[in-house]
Amino acid sequence: MKVLLIDDDEALITVFGTSFRTHGHDVVSAPNGKTGFEKAKTQKPDIILLDQVLPDIQGNEVLKMLKDDLETKTIPVAMLSNFGQDELVQQAINGGAVDYFLKYQVEPDYLEDKIKQIVKNIQDQSNNKEQPF
Repeated sequence: MKVLLIDDDEALITVFGTSFRTHGHDVVSAPNGKTGFEKAKTQKPDIILLDQVLPDIQGNEVLKMLKDDLETKTIPVAMLSNFGQDELVQQAINGGAVDYFLKYQVEPDYLEDKIKQIVKNIQDQSNNKEQPF
């Protein structure tokens, strides 16, 4: 599985990136929204973990860009942020985010289990759509 981490926090990318690699995943990272959007298009990750507060574009705006683009709209995006205000969370979920994780409350192994489940669920849904009844 290929994971794209869009976050400007190098320590977070190191911690989660190392954990994901230990579990056999490819990890790609981007320090801002613009680069993250470009990498989503070129790298075709299986899932994107997106921070809410980035140096150039807010996370919910990057989410909108990803969901509006034909090349990236089907990639599941989970928010991974320190900001859990109800309004931000609701905007993200309404905008197409599959989940919302608070950085300070999530352990790398738990997050790894969750993203595997999200990708599996998405794959199962698309497999079910392809089978005629």
